[in-house]
Amino acid sequence: MLQGKCAIVTGSTSGIGLGIARALAGEGADLVINGFAEADAIAAIRTAIEGDFGVGCVYHGADMAKPDEVSNMVDAATRTFGKVDILVNNAGIQHTAPVEEFPPDRWDAIIAVNLSALFHGIRAVLPQMKERNWGRIINISSAHGLVASIHKVAYVAAKHGVIGMTKVVALETAETGITCNAICPGWVRTPLAEWQIEALAESKGLSFDEAAREMLAPRQPSKEFVTTEQIGKLAVFLCSDGADQITGASLPIDGGFVVH
Repeated sequence: MLQGKCAIVTGSTSGIGLGIARALAGEGADLVINGFAEADAIAAIRTAIEGDFGVGCVYHGADMAKPDEVSNMVDAATRTFGKVDILVNNAGIQHTAPVEEFPPDRWDAIIAVNLSALFHGIRAVLPQMKERNWGRIINISSAHGLVASIHKVAYVAAKHGVIGMTKVVALETAETGITCNAICPGWVRTPLAEWQIEALAESKGLSFDEAAREMLAPRQPSKEFVTTEQIGKLAVFLCSDGADQITGASLPIDGGFVVH
């Protein structure tokens, strides 16, 4: 379905981003992956994607907190593959603390990576998408873009901002072949989540599975993690012709998190 298309997926060396990158590659899209990892790990990811799916895959090490590097990543992708058809803004960071104890430098960093970087990427890619009258912009927000939790002031503010940005871009491109949507995951089984489960299990003397269910129970009624493969399939659908008239949407994939 996506043969001949080029996709940039930020924060795609692990977790949700890697799941989305592999799903898009599975439909034939060439890829620019981005994120932090050791050089050997990045090479292994690239080799696996190219070998598994027969697509082109290059890495760009843009720091999402630096606007010039975000723009340079779009330019590099365009030089390599001739164009950028799909932009998935996934990179994100987190810090938790009560508002009055929240370090200002962590606020600035989270807003830069989780919100401002999306603006810089979209701003850079929109002109060429408009020239071709086709494009897909997928912003990875969060269940916390729709609801709030304590001790996550910067993350919640940024993810709510992502949804607002998504709506503006959708309105400005509504008469074109470009769509802009937000995916809002709940708890996802990623290395970070597994670390949190292990810490909870150790602190309470629980098994890993018991700790996982205890962590999920208060907020995710399904009591099951969302998988990166499921998020990847949703991203693929948003790139399909069937999603031509889906734009400006905030799509929860969260086991009932936001309706609980």
